[in-house]
Amino acid sequence: MYEIIEKRDLCENIVLMKIKAPLIAKKAQPGQFIIFRIDDKGERVPLTINDYDEDGGTITIVFQKIGVSTKRLDMLNTGDSIMDVTGPLGKPSEFEGCKNVAVIGGGLGCAISYPQAKKLSSMGVNVDIIAGFRNTDYIILEDEMRAVCRDLIVMTDDGSNGNKGLVTDALKAEIEKGKNYDLVIAIGPLIMMKFVSLLTKEYGIKTIVSMNTIMIDGTGMCGCCRLTYDGKVKFACVDGPDFDGHKVDFDEAMRRNSVFKSQEREQDCKLMGVKVND
Repeated sequence: MYEIIEKRDLCENIVLMKIKAPLIAKKAQPGQFIIFRIDDKGERVPLTINDYDEDGGTITIVFQKIGVSTKRLDMLNTGDSIMDVTGPLGKPSEFEGCKNVAVIGGGLGCAISYPQAKKLSSMGVNVDIIAGFRNTDYIILEDEMRAVCRDLIVMTDDGSNGNKGLVTDALKAEIEKGKNYDLVIAIGPLIMMKFVSLLTKEYGIKTIVSMNTIMIDGTGMCGCCRLTYDGKVKFACVDGPDFDGHKVDFDEAMRRNSVFKSQEREQDCKLMGVKVND
């Protein structure tokens, strides 16, 4: 059993949890993920590790209350326990030799991009963070991100923070100002990562994206997390989750990601005690 040490709401529907998991905390690196199971009847759910504390023996996850399992997870509180937490899984991020990096996060993706920026900053790399959110009510981890970067640019879709636009707008502006990025890391919705990758390809900037695909076992056996990469089939859980954004077939990934939408809605309605057709 894995005890919940801390739980707090970051904004509407987004929750941070710190979990006691000393063996995972000892091995975890940026880019890696865990798979949790609330109880013996729960589904296996992958979540990227937001932070880890080897000395304290804890890992931190950030999740959105969007499906049955994450809503059930939110029903637990500090002092409660999760039955299974497996990890760290996936390959750690690799960014040796970089000097100037733009880390881009979209919405909940900022929780995943934060450990990347934190690690790079500890390596003495110049890090700029560009974060995109729907509006000011959904901005998360702003102080944490600011603490690990040279410049933080926060964009909102509606301009409610005074900075309206897309992360690609901000990235293009920074490049045209003369920022010589040798690497861009983009983590967030597939559509966001696609257009960041298209932009950086124009400028010839290496780009890493994190492919959070449909996943079950997390060890490459089930094949659910497959994607087309450079014309070949890869598995996000063991070959990634980091990939070269210029080689990912994002259109295929987006089609596959929407396959189970109707089933997800049905299960969500059952959890909430609502008729499916309501």
